[in-house]
Amino acid sequence: MSTKVSDHILARLREWGVEQVFGYPGDGINGLLAAWGRADDQPRFIQSRHEEMSAFQAVGYAKFSGRLGVCAATSGPGAIHLLNGLYDAKLDHVPVLAIVGQTHRTAMGGSYQQEVDLHTLFKDVASEFVETVTVPEQLPNVLDRAIRTAYARRCPTAVIIPGDVQELDYSAPTHEFKMVPSSLGMSESTATPTDDALRRAAEVLNAGDKPAVLIGQGAAGTVAEVQRIAELLGAGVAKALLGKDVLSDELPYVTGSIGLLGTRPSYELMRDCDTLLTIGSSFPYTQFMPEFGKARAVQIDIDPHMVGMRYPYEVNLVGDAKATLQRLIPLLEADRGGRPTDREWFDTVTANVRRWHETMERRAHLSADPINPEYVARALDPLLPENSIITSDSGSVANWYARHITMRPGMRGSLSGTLATMGAGVPYAIGAKFAHPDRPVFALVGDGAMQMNGLAEVITAAKYRDRWSDPRLVFAVWNNQDLNQVTWEMRAMEGSPSFLPSQQLPDVQYAAFARSLGLTGIRVEKPEDVEAGWRAALEADGPAVVEFLTDPAVPPIPPHASWEQMEATAASILKGDADRGSMIKQGFKAKVQEFLPGHDRR
Repeated sequence: MSTKVSDHILARLREWGVEQVFGYPGDGINGLLAAWGRADDQPRFIQSRHEEMSAFQAVGYAKFSGRLGVCAATSGPGAIHLLNGLYDAKLDHVPVLAIVGQTHRTAMGGSYQQEVDLHTLFKDVASEFVETVTVPEQLPNVLDRAIRTAYARRCPTAVIIPGDVQELDYSAPTHEFKMVPSSLGMSESTATPTDDALRRAAEVLNAGDKPAVLIGQGAAGTVAEVQRIAELLGAGVAKALLGKDVLSDELPYVTGSIGLLGTRPSYELMRDCDTLLTIGSSFPYTQFMPEFGKARAVQIDIDPHMVGMRYPYEVNLVGDAKATLQRLIPLLEADRGGRPTDREWFDTVTANVRRWHETMERRAHLSADPINPEYVARALDPLLPENSIITSDSGSVANWYARHITMRPGMRGSLSGTLATMGAGVPYAIGAKFAHPDRPVFALVGDGAMQMNGLAEVITAAKYRDRWSDPRLVFAVWNNQDLNQVTWEMRAMEGSPSFLPSQQLPDVQYAAFARSLGLTGIRVEKPEDVEAGWRAALEADGPAVVEFLTDPAVPPIPPHASWEQMEATAASILKGDADRGSMIKQGFKAKVQEFLPGHDRR
């Protein structure tokens, strides 16, 4: 029996170590589906409910495994559906390969059914590499190069294969003119800056008295180095949201997340520092960085295209974060000459962190109607196993993830960082579960995102529940019947009351839906039942949905909110917000916690 092009595609993926492909069937990839049947489902085909979810699952898999995520879709609508997940991969710098069908070559250009100009469609999202295979001899180079590019550039790539090409007998490129041979694999490489650049960076960092460090996902794997830097300089360490799991939140000088979803001590750290070291982060919100001219700054990033554009850095070090820090640390040790760190600055940073934790504890225990959404996250935090993986969706739930979930050594967490798209939390969790079937995974999701696409992907979790050695996969839904983040953005940024026709959501029975699939479903309606709800979900023998009825009037107050801003917001809302009384009451109660002494006040 001859080897088809489709057979060779799957064989080559196996050679690259690909173990599963997240996809949805369609006649544009019928040849590939037939090949999967002949290959005994190797690599495994993981069927989602929608191609967008396949792409998100591939992103989640890649984020939490460090390996290539692969998704597959048919031509036309299937290919179009992949875009949102692929853009998520592009903006968060994640290696993902999309394998996409196309109409037969004989029909191309004939306005045939489901014919879409896929090169034009993908030319932005897969700008580093997108190519169509038109003859078998072209295949090895195209597929290998797409995979190598995805890894090397940390980006999505796309390979388009017309349906009739999938069915052709495979023949390798020959030793002839106009043939492009290919080979498997690629070695790892480590880039580091020049000695001169490192010396200049050390001079800047050693000259400061109030140093701050900002880390992002590019600092992954640098725990020992970042801790040594912080100890040497006496620095506080803030984290961009994609870098939340890089360093333990239990360290006294870790100030937590930065930005609108960040913490007060991170805001104060950036406001008051005179020196900044940014490691592996392209955090975009300049207003949360030090005032221009107030701090001297150094950046470390492996991508030369991403340096020097978020802050006026004095030294931009292009290189691998770990290798660069290992070469920088001896220069700091030598240049400091035993000079002690500024203990007053360091003590101020750690005191701010302690005060913030006390504030958040008080805020989480404030009364609400019916349940304080902050308490839901706070109650989960101590129950999380040490090897947990946590995904968060976009929306107000991301605030509670950022501020109340304590990352400890061994834990992982992520969300759609730069694209900040709704609907990624559940498919991310499924992708993470395939990456680590022996670890517990938690998806923290708002009811808007759950209604958007999360409910359908619970079906996917039910379908594959027997594939995972650790049964714990928990989908937690904050059910407040409101598109809450946008509601608060309208209030705070536009001075407008909530517009109910756009913001109000129906009260869906999420737990009951889970039970209809044979899964564990838990509905929590009272604060005193929150912890028990989490424990029941953790003890389930398979995927579980636990929904909490939360108060939409509890505000996700940004760390820099002033009394004047709150008063202005409240005044504008009194013009006619449907929830104005509860919102002002809850906002006042939440904000006042920052000004109370250390003991509990409610």
